[in-house]
Amino acid sequence: MLRTHIRIPLFLIAAASLTACSAATAGERPSASGAPKDDTPAKVTVVPPAAGRPLTVTATGGTLATVKVVDADGAVLAGRTGAGGSSWASDRKAAPGTTYTVEVTARGAGGKETKDSTSFSTPEAAEVNKLTLAPGKNTTVGVAHPLSIVFDRPVTNKADVERQLKVTTSVPTEGSWGWLKDYSGKDRADWRPRAYWKPGTKVTLDATLNGTDSGDGWFVRDYRTGFTVAAQSQVIKVDLDRKKLSVVRDGRTVRTIPVSGGTPGGDKRSWRGTAVLMAKEGTINMNSETVGLGDAYNKDVDYSMRLTWSGMYAHAAPWNAAYFGRANKSSGCIGMSTENATSFYASVRVGDPFEITGEQTKGVVAEGNGYGAWNLDWTAWQAKSALR
Repeated sequence: MLRTHIRIPLFLIAAASLTACSAATAGERPSASGAPKDDTPAKVTVVPPAAGRPLTVTATGGTLATVKVVDADGAVLAGRTGAGGSSWASDRKAAPGTTYTVEVTARGAGGKETKDSTSFSTPEAAEVNKLTLAPGKNTTVGVAHPLSIVFDRPVTNKADVERQLKVTTSVPTEGSWGWLKDYSGKDRADWRPRAYWKPGTKVTLDATLNGTDSGDGWFVRDYRTGFTVAAQSQVIKVDLDRKKLSVVRDGRTVRTIPVSGGTPGGDKRSWRGTAVLMAKEGTINMNSETVGLGDAYNKDVDYSMRLTWSGMYAHAAPWNAAYFGRANKSSGCIGMSTENATSFYASVRVGDPFEITGEQTKGVVAEGNGYGAWNLDWTAWQAKSALR
């Protein structure tokens, strides 16, 4: 058995061969026809790939009985043998900065079995791309929360990356990936169903990205996450013309709260469209300078529920008590009494959609400003996939 361990530059071919006499000699066992049996072993060639390419193994003058490829951690690089049994290719791509050991059992034309083992290492990645997943693993979310991936580095090979992103659901669900720019300016891919999730759906993502080139950095690991959709559908309908917020559970309105939205006629207007509750942040400091409104306010705000990255929240706003249900006088948020905010905050869930209507708003929530994918119709959303 030949055992070697070599670090091989890109595209260099390493061949591991087994050799023996090509003709029968005295004392060889004859074949059934009376001729000496051919014990010539198969010649095995292992081709170390560049990172991001499959590993291939071939047998000349015979077939491959078994091929096992493992990395330094013992993880198996699975593959399959081609028609005729003389070639094998890995299902996955080789990852950068990884050492692989290849163990092969081959059979010569006469049935002689030989074993071979060789190792090689792929070069380290010059740049590594990482990602952030939402919602969090093993969380329970409302019916509108997309599966969202934000990438640390630009993704120019979007189709290659999207092919490695597999979404499975516990109930049949039609959905699609869409590529967009996150509010941070980073590349982002969201997977949303055609309509809101069916309550109780379990969602799993397998991102088999290890060895994939994003175009501006390599992925050097796989990712897996999963979450569950809440057992009850809850939709928050906000009518800024009537200054009211309605809680709709499983299609039935169970509560109505008087509110005050953004002041018409300027930069303090609210957004309209569907905004998804991103986070329940409790008591936070809100400073108007952070959203481009000068020194209009700087105060601690209770029961803050984030709806967009640009700073639209639903929250307690006791200073606007005279306007709840009567006029829109906020700086862009959806304000309510502290009493109503206390119980409402306790009842909403991250991922609940806020469907906001109103004539005097400043525009529709963009898909990257929080989770605004629901503001695109299904055809327009599908068109944002790199594979369509």
